[in-house]
Amino acid sequence: MWLKINQNMVRQVEVKVFPDKVYDSGYILSIIHQQMKGELERIKDVVLVKKSIDARGRRAIYLLRYDVYLDEKFEESEAIISKFKDVSHQPSIIIVGAGPAGYFAALECIELGLRPIVLDRGKNVRERRRDLKSIQQDGVVNSESNYCFGEGGAGTYSDGKLYTRSVKRGKIVKVLKLLVEHGADPAILIEAHPHIGSNKLPLIITAIRTTIEKFGGEVHFNQKVTDFILNEDKILGVKCNDTAYIGNAVVLATGHSARDIYKLLAEKNIKIEAKPFALGLRIEHPQVFIDQTQYHQEVREENLPASSYSVVTQVDDKGVFSFCMCPGGLVVPAATAPGEIVVNGMSLSRRDSPFANSGFVTSIELDELEKHGYTGIFAAMDFQTDVERAMFAASDGSQKAPAQRVDDFVNGIVSPVLNDTSYIPGLISAPLHKILPSFVYKRLRQGLIDIDKKMKGYKTNHANILGVESRTSSPIRIPRDSETLSHPEVLGLYPCGEGAGYAGGIISAAMDGQNVAKAIKKWIDNENSLKIIS
Repeated sequence: MWLKINQNMVRQVEVKVFPDKVYDSGYILSIIHQQMKGELERIKDVVLVKKSIDARGRRAIYLLRYDVYLDEKFEESEAIISKFKDVSHQPSIIIVGAGPAGYFAALECIELGLRPIVLDRGKNVRERRRDLKSIQQDGVVNSESNYCFGEGGAGTYSDGKLYTRSVKRGKIVKVLKLLVEHGADPAILIEAHPHIGSNKLPLIITAIRTTIEKFGGEVHFNQKVTDFILNEDKILGVKCNDTAYIGNAVVLATGHSARDIYKLLAEKNIKIEAKPFALGLRIEHPQVFIDQTQYHQEVREENLPASSYSVVTQVDDKGVFSFCMCPGGLVVPAATAPGEIVVNGMSLSRRDSPFANSGFVTSIELDELEKHGYTGIFAAMDFQTDVERAMFAASDGSQKAPAQRVDDFVNGIVSPVLNDTSYIPGLISAPLHKILPSFVYKRLRQGLIDIDKKMKGYKTNHANILGVESRTSSPIRIPRDSETLSHPEVLGLYPCGEGAGYAGGIISAAMDGQNVAKAIKKWIDNENSLKIIS
């Protein structure tokens, strides 16, 4: 599936087809041949390189882009991991966190000849499932193993969407290729909005761990960092209870919910900063409504996937927008500690749930938090925590999520009944319009009214809205130098990914991990007198 293109031997052809013809190879080839008249005898291979859907017209169409190889056949490029070599005796890099940032930093380290030692507070992806079942069915939150903590990080159980706008961070295609080499469907290389699915990600993540260990790296679970090992302005390693891990650099890739790490950094007088984030609720519609709205059809046409959407508006000069939209998806409990309720969304690979859900959130700025009594480096984090605890207090002591029908929410009415939901712990009717801070409610309410004018029926009592959607991004930023990517005050400390405030999803986190690994390699190569610790 990888492309090696000699520009003189390749012609690019675009084909538009209706959904009923998208898998008709004979029909598609006939269109390509019509466009390539005069060069038919030279065609040796036809390779699909991009696939997207245009649903703006009366009927959705597929846009297909092909590379047509002339005079020579298409050749697959060499697999990335086939070039990996054993790094058992190379400089050791401590990577805290086994999410996308941590694992892709580890793979990049191996490629660069560095030895990654990955530490995660949670369990491996297989054992982690028991704790997910426990929070889903019993309402019991394991603060070290949940939808945010554990192998694969939050990305494992948040749909597996592989889209990012952060194209300047690095080569997206490399991340996608590595995922395919570890078991992902090669279709992610050509789809405009690729997606793996939370049911398939665990096997891929396990395969990545196997690669790391095969080439001399290490992965350790149930290793919660309790201290940093410092020597003046340099970090030497970390402590996990009574175990010390020493290396030439430390990568902090802990994800957006590791509040204890932020507090530890503050205790050690290592600079961190409060950061704006977004907070709101999760809205759940029948998938058929989203399909009808997006595809302009009463019944979704065969070969069209469950439709997604993206909405945004401005209220009082603040953004109100959809976040992490999951077509054919499920709402899941994402709390990381007892006494709080947090919700998130995910989809399985087939996206065949009868529900569509999305975060519906608003930007939370530091200046307005100060007006409401939240100050200092933990201002945004404390606000986030307080709202999550308020949601728990409005429930019944379990993980049932406070909810309203959407129109009731807008009108400030407690819902007498709620709609069916994909959220397994269940819903409890509650006055979200009172539980949310008033300035948040005001913006979400007006946002729903505004969006309904653009997407008629979005504000409906056929949909539920439940809370709270608060883990959109980190409320803390760990600063780093824009050139070296290291912390400006601590030599050898590399903040990375969502938890440090430099990514927002699987792909951007993975690319940030790769970039940090490259920065570490450059730093080590420049330190000629550096003692190598193996």
